[in-house]
Amino acid sequence: MNAEPTRPGLFARARSAARDTFVAGLDQAERNEWPYDFRNTAHDGQLPPECDWRIWLMMAGRGFGKTRAGAEWVRDIAETNRDARIALVAASLGEARAVMVEGDSGILACSPPDRRPAYEPSLRRLRWANGAQATLFSAAEPESLRGPQHSHAWCDELAKWSNARRRAISAWDNLQLGLRLGPNQQVLATTTPRAVPLVRRLLASEGLTVTRGATHDNRGNLPDSFLAAMEREFGHSQLARQELHGELLEDIAGALWSRALIEACRADGSADPALRVVIGVDPPASDRGDECGIVVCALGTSGIAQVLADCSVAKASPERWARAVAEAARGWNADRVVAEANQGGQMVASVLRAADIALPLKLVHASRGKAARAEPVAALYEAGRVRHAGMFAQLEDQLCGLIAGGAYEGPGRSPDRADALVWALSELMLGRIGKPRVRRV
Repeated sequence: MNAEPTRPGLFARARSAARDTFVAGLDQAERNEWPYDFRNTAHDGQLPPECDWRIWLMMAGRGFGKTRAGAEWVRDIAETNRDARIALVAASLGEARAVMVEGDSGILACSPPDRRPAYEPSLRRLRWANGAQATLFSAAEPESLRGPQHSHAWCDELAKWSNARRRAISAWDNLQLGLRLGPNQQVLATTTPRAVPLVRRLLASEGLTVTRGATHDNRGNLPDSFLAAMEREFGHSQLARQELHGELLEDIAGALWSRALIEACRADGSADPALRVVIGVDPPASDRGDECGIVVCALGTSGIAQVLADCSVAKASPERWARAVAEAARGWNADRVVAEANQGGQMVASVLRAADIALPLKLVHASRGKAARAEPVAALYEAGRVRHAGMFAQLEDQLCGLIAGGAYEGPGRSPDRADALVWALSELMLGRIGKPRVRRV
């Protein structure tokens, strides 16, 4: 098939009728190959850089087409190099299989039926007819990458790799040490941007080739309804900047929380039975835009607190946010609800009671600003006494916007989610300690 008409730039400019006319002129063999020629639908950001590279970091927003680009790159390597030994590394083996291999944009779906590799799940291996092979690995098990040798690697969602006990960095280092087969070793890392230690380290290294992009760059392959919904839901928020526009958000000078600190406190999934579960609530002053912060936290048997869920709601009436609190309390089997009562006093208690919350309710009154209240809780993070059992993007954006001294420079008018977290963790970890007394003996 003539390669020139299939260049992505040409097809991006061509009308549908012109594309149909071109395809109609192909012979049967070319038509059979047409759906599997990635250059027909790819945008420029999905194609390998033309320069010589060893590490290609594709850091872009959701829907950019990172998974498809990785799968197509692996397929091209395997089909053109029978000696290729490729590592497929994801946050877990389940994700490697479900996304990189069997997913809608994975290697099997991208491959023509007559050239599809044989997949051996028990061996975590793909085998092509020409002899090329790819093996699945979990970044949560860095030692599994110690020993095997590879010529190429595709690392998916690098920013999701577990940071507990430096697992992500250990997995990356072990992979690099085994990348010694063939004359031209290469690694493609695809990820949504997050300021985790491994991503920061890569960006500071020499010889890195970076592709950045946004969700809209792949609009030719995405439904207009999806793009409109994302714009309507997230607008120009920090979450949109990171997840849709592909920006790597930097820390704010003087913030009580840094993104690196939060990543270091990310839970590794180890079991820690909860002794107490508390829900912190920061009720809105009105239902005309303010959020109601609702955050679930637990104190484990280890003495470490975990942030379990962010159930906050926006633009909610008192009845609606009270129902959200009640549902969170039932869903997480909470022991207590701690709610700020500065805005409404007993009205807050009445609304919550009306929502049928059958557990102790503690009303707290804020005598200091949000940032001042947050400082002791931030110190708990610094001491390693708090873990996040998941990623809570909007809550974490607010935490990173609280400035020592009282200012707030995060998204929205007020850090309502962050304040709810502060109330919950203060109840769990910063209870009042009795004054020392002299006791007669």
